[in-house]
Amino acid sequence: MTSEPDIPFPLDVIYEDERIIVVDKPHFLATTPRGMWYSQSALMRLRAAYGDPLITPAHRLDRATAGIVVFVRDRSCRGAYQMLFQNRKVEKVYECLAPEGPTRHVEHGTVRAVNGRDGRRLLLRRSHIVKDRGVLQAYEDDGVPDCETVIGDAGPAPFPGMRRYRLVPRTGKTHQLRVHMCSLGLAIMNDDLYPTIRDRPYDDFTHPLQLVARSLGFVDPVTGMELRFVSRIPLDGASCARPGL
Repeated sequence: MTSEPDIPFPLDVIYEDERIIVVDKPHFLATTPRGMWYSQSALMRLRAAYGDPLITPAHRLDRATAGIVVFVRDRSCRGAYQMLFQNRKVEKVYECLAPEGPTRHVEHGTVRAVNGRDGRRLLLRRSHIVKDRGVLQAYEDDGVPDCETVIGDAGPAPFPGMRRYRLVPRTGKTHQLRVHMCSLGLAIMNDDLYPTIRDRPYDDFTHPLQLVARSLGFVDPVTGMELRFVSRIPLDGASCARPGL
């Protein structure tokens, strides 16, 4: 049996009140226990740190993706916060590093130029994405599009031939951002699944996927206050070791 290694990156708590805890999840740390990862998950770290077995995630991020995750500590409010995410009432913005364009012709779905609120030209990628149980990769087919991502240029990256992109998912399918970027010929830097699967030792925490859930905003269902949280995790090819949980 393979022992569970320590993941050497902190889980920063960036906000908490009597109802929720908001964390800045590092790369490589699962949101909840899965497979060999149990104590080295954001949920179990929080439960241990707070001594509270009732803490529950309002939503999830892939283990490979870093950034903002909301957990609920007040059992009576759990459903209200989870429904925010299920009903798509949360504004999510991601950032990634990927190759400079141009984009390639897509095989499935559509891609078209749209205008952003500030007048900048963006891309709207729409397709039908399928994720089969037990299969690592998701894939696109000719089904009716059920996934939408708005993609914008966010400036230069700290690597030659790469750019920084701003990604706004309008839907929440598994691996949606990674699949959509790859389909355009812009596979996210250090992606171990797209376009091809690359084996990585389970205790190799180098070369994190350069994808971060950069910000998350919503109207608090209990207080009615507008809340917005921003990740401090950099996109620089390496995770940043800081004190944390």
